[in-house]
Amino acid sequence: TYFFKVATVKGSSMENTLMPKDRIIALSIYPDIKRGDIVIRNAQDAVMLDENGNPSAKSGLGKEIVKRVIAVGGQTVDIDFEAGDVYVDGEKLSESYITGLTHLDEGAFTGQYPITVPDGYIFVLGDNRGVSKDSRSIEIGLIAESAVNGKVMLRISPLENFGFVN
Repeated sequence: TYFFKVATVKGSSMENTLMPKDRIIALSIYPDIKRGDIVIRNAQDAVMLDENGNPSAKSGLGKEIVKRVIAVGGQTVDIDFEAGDVYVDGEKLSESYITGLTHLDEGAFTGQYPITVPDGYIFVLGDNRGVSKDSRSIEIGLIAESAVNGKVMLRISPLENFGFVN
């Protein structure tokens, strides 16, 4: 059993929190996942909500992704794509870490917002919302907590940026 995973960030979807080629360490064993955590997951499947609000999986992006948790099971997510604002449980998020507002609707839950995240699942977004494939995308959707490979804790390179990630 591995207690941690070392990974390299491959895209710009988490800028400016994580940059391409940053090396990170994620804990494979963690007590819980909460809003604001950054997680690693292999997006082999994409989970959407059926007409009854139940999770339904289909083939996904097929590669590892690093994203920020916006909501966990039982929380309600709403996105005002015109204003670019994200709401969780009716409260507008204060997101100092984002690069650009949340204007793109990538089809995962079009016409369904606000959505309530089912227990055991999470809703994730990249910090660079203009380029991120995340829970808004039909290639990712919701993520089962059991499918999370690790919770990102530390950037180990480049050395000048060594430290905890949040």
